[in-house]
Amino acid sequence: MRYNVLTKTLALCSALCLCLAGCQKDAARQNGTGGEGAGEGQTPLTVGASPSPHAEILEAAKPLLEEQGIVLEIQEFTDYILPNEALEQGELDANFFQHQPYLDDFNEKNGTHLKSIGTVHFEAMGIYGGKCDDLEELKEGAQVGVPSDTTNEARALQLLADRGLITLKEGVGLEATAKDIVENPKDIQLVELEAAVLPRSLPDLDIAVINGNYALEGGVTDALLESEGAESEAAQTFANVVAVGEDDDREALQTLIDVLQSDAIKEYIGENYTTVFPAAE
Repeated sequence: MRYNVLTKTLALCSALCLCLAGCQKDAARQNGTGGEGAGEGQTPLTVGASPSPHAEILEAAKPLLEEQGIVLEIQEFTDYILPNEALEQGELDANFFQHQPYLDDFNEKNGTHLKSIGTVHFEAMGIYGGKCDDLEELKEGAQVGVPSDTTNEARALQLLADRGLITLKEGVGLEATAKDIVENPKDIQLVELEAAVLPRSLPDLDIAVINGNYALEGGVTDALLESEGAESEAAQTFANVVAVGEDDDREALQTLIDVLQSDAIKEYIGENYTTVFPAAE
């Protein structure tokens, strides 16, 4: 009996300690104080990001942020779901990996309350060669990989249509679905896969339409056949944003987006990601 009482007492103490630690961490985040690596007078920010290029861009921004008293911690995510869930739950101060249509769709479908505080760059979605390395030689019934999430699949279908592989119902634009295909002269077979899986699935597909960040991470940029242009409708719609909680208006977050939109970061992006970030036509 004593053992049971002691065990319960210790468990309760542990729970209280964890709760207190969590509350202190949340308070520090709200007040812009504390946090790993942050000293007195410095503001910690924890930002979730895809490994490439988002986390790399944030690494380039670190010294610029430090000059303004912000200590940046980067948490890498390899999918498109967890970084939004972590932000909604207060585990992150911001995230950087998605475009506005994806963010809007995620909020609607998941009941989250996230907003963009600004755009940083546009990553072209591209058609990459797997078994086929020339679109002119794409065979009848070819298997074509596309992202399975709503917004990126619509974007992939639009790119395939722009390159004459399919025809979409008039007016559907960037809200297209597979049901909107009205002409499919080569009878291509769409293979819907999670966006992150497409690069490693490329050898098993004839071609695939892949997001720029996943093409970089997967090391398949040399297989690029066609891509969206810098002046395309997609470029105006799918610029990548920094997302935060809908009521979070801290000055440190404004500093974060200011730095990411600075000439220094624009120059870094231009020098390092020309394969998937198209220049203006």
